[in-house]
Amino acid sequence: MTARRPPSATLRGRFVQLQPLGGEALPDLHRAIAKRVVFESGYGGGLAALRTDVDGFVIWARDYFQWESLPYVVRLLGGLNDGDAVGTITLGDFDLENESAQLGWTAYDPRVWGTGVNTECTLLLLTEAFRNDFGRITIQADAINTRSRATIEAVGATFEGVLRRHEVRTDGSWRDTAMYSILIDEWPAVRARLQAKVDAIPARSITYRNVPR
Repeated sequence: MTARRPPSATLRGRFVQLQPLGGEALPDLHRAIAKRVVFESGYGGGLAALRTDVDGFVIWARDYFQWESLPYVVRLLGGLNDGDAVGTITLGDFDLENESAQLGWTAYDPRVWGTGVNTECTLLLLTEAFRNDFGRITIQADAINTRSRATIEAVGATFEGVLRRHEVRTDGSWRDTAMYSILIDEWPAVRARLQAKVDAIPARSITYRNVPR
């Protein structure tokens, strides 16, 4: 069965909602992710891509995001920070005939790292992908980004290898890309694993952690 492109719609979980990303949300996203610690491990093309001023970030973001795909802004649900933008994630690189897509272009405010935000975002988007008959979802990371790679491996994705000299970074250096995937036959076990992690979060809402900016 050929995969279908998922509709552009808000996805709502227990702690977060994923809203289709538009230009009006870019200033909110700037406040969340325009930080050195987010870019220095390779996000967006690396530290040379970081624009700390709002106008510069918006110009960069309009060129960077995969607008032909399904980019989302991640907002918290409930609690003191209800509605705050805390990151972005995208489902893209759709190959409907071969039932393949990529989950990625992911970045979060460091204050929600380790809180379960990424776990629920990943669960929501993978559910949407496999619901629409995709058979293979890939997830990539800069090979030197140990934090992202550990997160991907914690999801239960299978490591496929490293694409050497795969993409050029903003500073002109070459990135090696670590490739992972989840297949439809693996999805029930991955889904159960992610759902168990979300269910294990005792809080009613996500609160910010105190981290260096």
